Amino acid sequence: MPRKPDEAGYILPLPPSAPRVKSSAFGRWFGRTLLRLGGWRMVGEFPDLAKVVLIGAPHSSNWDGIWGLGAKLALGLDIRILGKHQLFWWPLGPILRKIGVVAVDRSAASGVVEQAASMIAQADQFWFGLAPEGTRKPVERWKPGFWKIAKAANVPVLPAYFHYPEKIIGIGPVFELTDDMPGDIARIRAWYRPWQGRHHGTP
Repeated sequence: MPRKPDEAGYILPLPPSAPRVKSSAFGRWFGRTLLRLGGWRMVGEFPDLAKVVLIGAPHSSNWDGIWGLGAKLALGLDIRILGKHQLFWWPLGPILRKIGVVAVDRSAASGVVEQAASMIAQADQFWFGLAPEGTRKPVERWKPGFWKIAKAANVPVLPAYFHYPEKIIGIGPVFELTDDMPGDIARIRAWYRPWQGRHHGTP
């Protein structure tokens, strides 16, 4: 059975294996307040897993990042995303690291997929997040990076969605990957079709 949100009705409980940031009462209060003032709530259930690749879609607005950050702070969830290493200059670097952005060198011989998969494999707990569309515009094809990272790290994909008509941030079922990349991506995209972003859904 999907878990109910907390008593305030905005936030889902985190299971024991999910990675957490160092406790911050102000951060959790700020995130919950942001979601409450925006009218957003969470539905679904987080899996009790130490490692996942979490994808967020439909991504159609910069507001997705605001509400996503609000949920991250409210949950106290330690979820990491990649950022160009050139961005990590003072004072931006410490701020980016604080909110879970990890520096990646796109010019490195190992490649972004290998760097991300290595980070996941070497950690005891690691939730890695990204937007599979790679842009805010409607796309006919998702970028396969999320699949390649999850497959290389041998972890499942956890879908999260923004459904703007009802102001819901939803957590879906875990998708275990096969060796059929196009087939896996097609069935995950099909799962997303009921959900509507700020400007578009998933075609």
